[in-house]
Amino acid sequence: MPERLPAPVVDSHTHLDACGAVTAADVAELADRAAAAGVTRMVTVADDLDAARWAAEASTWDERVWAAVAIHPTRTKDFGEAEQSEIERLARQDRVVAVGETGLDYYWDYSPPDAQQEAFRWHIDLAKRVGKPLMIHDRDAHEDVLRILDEEGAPETVVFHCFSGDEDIARRCVDAGYVLSFAGTVTFRNARALQAAARLVPSGQFLVETDAPFLTPHPFRGRPNEPYCTAYTVAFLADLRSEGLEQVCSAVSATAERVFRLPSVTAG
Repeated sequence: MPERLPAPVVDSHTHLDACGAVTAADVAELADRAAAAGVTRMVTVADDLDAARWAAEASTWDERVWAAVAIHPTRTKDFGEAEQSEIERLARQDRVVAVGETGLDYYWDYSPPDAQQEAFRWHIDLAKRVGKPLMIHDRDAHEDVLRILDEEGAPETVVFHCFSGDEDIARRCVDAGYVLSFAGTVTFRNARALQAAARLVPSGQFLVETDAPFLTPHPFRGRPNEPYCTAYTVAFLADLRSEGLEQVCSAVSATAERVFRLPSVTAG
């Protein structure tokens, strides 16, 4: 376990079901372990319809957990009206705080680009209709993601989950008012371009996440990830940005509260 953070933070993107959680007791165990490290709240994210139903329900089991629902771009080959109707129903629930993760993934070939782009456009429209942030998955697709956001008109709040761009992409996102969420990948020794991007993002426009159980931060890369590991990435970012750890914790929490409209614990 990492040393407890000096102020509470939010894991803005995790997959509690993929971490092994099934029951309310499982969710509480993961949340308790995270809280011991100062990670007091988290957003559990869906990537298919079953996961969306589970995430929405799990968010009602523990006050430290919220949810985001969408169909992952790699699963959009068979994305039709029935799936759209169910995702919209779930997205309107109170403890579902974002539409995501959606976007484009050109690394895998499970779904063709045209199907991904059509689904992405639909999720953009959904986020605007329900008035909730859009949580974007962008892998090897920066230009198309930015182009489609411009063509469709971005929702009021856009979060690039597990941001993977360089300084140029980061500046373009920041200039557009988007929020960039950094995962354990920013701590990897070979992530020079990503680290340069993380240095330039204003404090009100970045979040921290685990994407657990994937992308465990250095020096535990390759081991299973959990929300408590957010603490390692926050500490790394504070050092990278030459900022105080408590200052970064407070900034991350304040941004998460604003983006996801969470109850404030940073107002004082």
